[in-house]
Amino acid sequence: MKNVEGVFAPIATPFGANGEIDFGKYAENLAKFDKTGLAGIVVLGSNGEFTMLSREEKLDLIAAVRKGVGADKAVIAGTGCESLKETIEVTKVAADRGADVALVINPCYYKRDLTELTLEKFFAAVADASPIPVMIYNMPGNSGINLPSILVTRLSAHKNIVGVKDSGGNIVQISEIIAGVPSDFSVFAGSGSYLFATTTLGGKGGTLAVANVAPDICAEIYALCLKKEYEKARKLQLDILQLNACVTSRYGIGGMKAAMDLAGFFGGLPRPPLQPATEAMVADIRTQIEKLGLLGKYK
Repeated sequence: MKNVEGVFAPIATPFGANGEIDFGKYAENLAKFDKTGLAGIVVLGSNGEFTMLSREEKLDLIAAVRKGVGADKAVIAGTGCESLKETIEVTKVAADRGADVALVINPCYYKRDLTELTLEKFFAAVADASPIPVMIYNMPGNSGINLPSILVTRLSAHKNIVGVKDSGGNIVQISEIIAGVPSDFSVFAGSGSYLFATTTLGGKGGTLAVANVAPDICAEIYALCLKKEYEKARKLQLDILQLNACVTSRYGIGGMKAAMDLAGFFGGLPRPPLQPATEAMVADIRTQIEKLGLLGKYK
């Protein structure tokens, strides 16, 4: 899979009351996503609580996603770990379990030692060893490290690095990346708040938390941009800003899962220590869901 394009949902991992993964609910969510306008699914992203999962759980989830969606939906799997050795191992098994693309976040624990050159060598080594294409994942809000545009631009020359998901929210940096990479390199918005801006600048899509709740609206924004119907796309982008905030910066994972429940998916509880949304949070989220006509839409 060389060209990675379109809107992807970084799907949530549903946990039962006992704290274990509910694969039945996972399959139900996947069946619903499969009927939407999404280009595919990201499994083991930040919204999937990947840091809370064991390696066995991660690999079982990848297999479940590949089984749960049609061949027309691409599967991107988060495979980044703290060590190069484990990242390569997980990436290879992810490919065996059905992943089309590996989404690799940078290591972050030894932050002081992770120079730009060290990170460049890390991503290049993963791409050298990976049997599937690699996308870089820049998530400075969680990792504490921003991957600068010049680094991403250099890495875009690697034949097995096909894109970047940038969740930093710096549209100048995203613009610099788009300006510096090959035309077939996929620059993804990492948030629904700047999907329109990224796409109109030349980005190829997005991996958006809000696509867990409003998948068809997100896909429509991208489709309208491709058709150059910018005013319609701009309006939809503005319409989803408050819901996007509810499921990201405002209320986090608990908020996103509550929003999924309201829209007709199964969100359920986060895995501790993360906490569910409070009643007041849910009331705010419900208001935004109702404004967009999404209450119970995907039941």
